Amino acid sequence: MRILMLGNSLTFTNDLPHMLAELTGAEVVHHTRGGARLSEQLNPKTRLGARTQAALANEAWDYVVLQEMSHGPISAPNSFFTSVARLCGQIRENGAIPVLYATWAYQKGGAKLAAKGWDYDQMARGLREAYHKAAGENHALVADAGQRFYALSDTQNLYAADGVHPNYQGSRIAAEAIAAVIQKQEESQP
Repeated sequence: MRILMLGNSLTFTNDLPHMLAELTGAEVVHHTRGGARLSEQLNPKTRLGARTQAALANEAWDYVVLQEMSHGPISAPNSFFTSVARLCGQIRENGAIPVLYATWAYQKGGAKLAAKGWDYDQMARGLREAYHKAAGENHALVADAGQRFYALSDTQNLYAADGVHPNYQGSRIAAEAIAAVIQKQEESQP
């Protein structure tokens, strides 16, 4: 099995692709850049986009995991929904299955959340709704790592010191969420 991950630091932090490879037994390749948006993956005029476009056109994948910039689904929803739709089309043309890696709100009470002037519950709800809507509209799987974060955040700290990125355990939980969705899909195929 081959998995391509398209995203940014929420994907590559703590070597999450390696964790996913260990959990699934798959070859996992990632095209990432800190702060990257999915729209960049579509732009062949950027280094990241050129690599991604070539990989989608010329290589065989079983799953392609899409992760938008941390607040992109709520701060730039039109770009998010358009990018997901276009990438899902390319992924399906490639013969692969798209998986949306739904991330989490910034840490409750954290400086980054306060600096944005956002409410934790509203950010969490907005991200979840956007990822699930995009998955539904594009017949994509959704790995809801954000929901796993929220369920465990009262008992575990899953955030790095910046209140945005995951710590090692947070990345592990995200990898497990993605692996579970892929494994369930594999089990359902004849």
